[in-house]
Amino acid sequence: MNKHQNIFKRIYLFYYNGFRDMPKYGIQLWILILLKLFIMFGILKVFFFPDILETQFETEEEKSKYIIEQLTKPNQ
Repeated sequence: MNKHQNIFKRIYLFYYNGFRDMPKYGIQLWILILLKLFIMFGILKVFFFPDILETQFETEEEKSKYIIEQLTKPNQ
């Protein structure tokens, strides 16, 4: 491989060749990883992490004031 090749092309070829030569169980593991990430960030976020700022405040100023108060509030 030419050392003077574009770094992005070298990175792309590294991953492309790695995934192309991956055995069958490696592909199944990547599918499982992607499925778990989808469940964690796509589904759980919707049901367990509601957007509190959108429901409690109407303007950006109110939201930012609330965040500053929460970050600078001493421990109780």
